[in-house]
Amino acid sequence: MPVPVPRQRAIPAAESGQAQAAPPPGTPAVKGPTARGKAPADTLTLLVIEDDPAGSPIVPEMLDAAGRPIRLRTARNLTEAERLLTDDVQCILLDLALPAPGRAAEEDDELAVLRHVLQLAPRHAVLALTTSGDAERGAEAVRVGAQDYLFRDELDGRLLSRAIRYAVERKRSDTAERRLTESRLRAQENARLERGLLPTPLLEGSSLRFAARYRPGRSRALLGGDFYDTVRTPDGTVHAMIGDVCGHGPDEAALGVELRIAWRALTLAGLSGDELLSTLQQVLEHERDNDEIFATLCTVDIAPDGRRAGLCLAGHPSPLVARPDRPAELLPYVNNGPALGLLPRARWPRLQVELGPAWSLMLYTDGLIEGRIGEGRERLGQDGMVELVRRQLADGLTGEELLRATVSEVRDLNGGELADDVAVVLLDRGP
Repeated sequence: MPVPVPRQRAIPAAESGQAQAAPPPGTPAVKGPTARGKAPADTLTLLVIEDDPAGSPIVPEMLDAAGRPIRLRTARNLTEAERLLTDDVQCILLDLALPAPGRAAEEDDELAVLRHVLQLAPRHAVLALTTSGDAERGAEAVRVGAQDYLFRDELDGRLLSRAIRYAVERKRSDTAERRLTESRLRAQENARLERGLLPTPLLEGSSLRFAARYRPGRSRALLGGDFYDTVRTPDGTVHAMIGDVCGHGPDEAALGVELRIAWRALTLAGLSGDELLSTLQQVLEHERDNDEIFATLCTVDIAPDGRRAGLCLAGHPSPLVARPDRPAELLPYVNNGPALGLLPRARWPRLQVELGPAWSLMLYTDGLIEGRIGEGRERLGQDGMVELVRRQLADGLTGEELLRATVSEVRDLNGGELADDVAVVLLDRGP
């Protein structure tokens, strides 16, 4: 069976926007949108789908808001319409009396053809065409997804021109609103997911006070490549950890969550020190995307009496300790091992440190110390951070207030948001 040829309504050249002087003899044919019959980008094009072979109900003269002619294409059925539905078509005028493809008209539900067109052209504005005695059908068409409906026997060029412009703008507005809603829902879902992945410290039965601050480097994110956790094991030991996966994108954030969960499980299973870090390195090696991914880590296990701790560093900055009888200082940075994922058979010695009866222990990632100072290239560094924290402590700040003030001042010194993730954990033991 021969395929029917779609018909383009014969309209004046001035109306179609294709009028042009005949080229001189021997001039090569012009290639491009004009030669192919495409409308200029700012010209409205209407596709009419109706089965009246005698002609369209459309009044010939239709102008857009700027007074330019609206181009017309006509199709007798949906097969022709699909062939004519190119990117330069902004609006479709659909006769609701058409049967749905492959089914007799008496077997169709009243809006089957509209549903088919909406699936065929989800990005196009659609005007439903019906009779004046069937207003309910037109209203139902709008509820199903059409932008508006028109009566065939009341149609004129001015009314249709206005309806086309309205339908196109309403479709754009609906599309923008839907995308905004989808974006908000996606952001809310991501926020719930990321918030659920942040740790809840397990310190029941411990006298230590806990505080933490977290600022991801990614814009509009809650989670980055930094991670931390704190748990208390049945013997009364409090274990704290902070780490940093190189990079701060979503893949690094996911890997950081995996390492944190693995650390918690291994710690609750009784592993510590070198044995724990060796197992975490195996987890990293199996889960990372390539061999260049590594992670730094700092682990601290505080004895049940709270007066001493074991420290393991895997390429990570040393924690800061503040005591009532001396200035805040960094814990010793000796016998530390490499970052996880760099050496296949690395070792991480455990250093025993004395804390005393009262202290504050601050674990942090390098995002806190790599911010710049002013407009120059100088960075804050560990020494600058120690001096900054000493000033905050001298002002009487503790706990959450101390962390908030510290991160805020580091940001101010940097002259704006920090580029890297920042995580800070503070454990306090009173006298």
